[in-house]
Amino acid sequence: MTPPTNKTIITVVGEDTIGIIARVCTYLADNQVNIEDISQTIVQSYFTMMMIVDTSQSEKPFGEMVRELEELGDEIGVRILCQHEDIFTKMHRI
Repeated sequence: MTPPTNKTIITVVGEDTIGIIARVCTYLADNQVNIEDISQTIVQSYFTMMMIVDTSQSEKPFGEMVRELEELGDEIGVRILCQHEDIFTKMHRI
């Protein structure tokens, strides 16, 4: 049996504005969440970002982090979604 993972997939989607990456990354750093991989692109005026993060050093409960990131997304005009890596993988398995 594999041990539980502390990896989370974070996706950010919305109209491009200044500071999206900075605000999300600052939140993660403030909560001891390590970014392991990040990809972002802008298509016309739409911003998308996908991150794989490690939450093992964070003391914040996962549900609270999800709620706070959703609220941050509302503040900056984007949609932020978080999923544990194992759930994400199972949902996207072909």
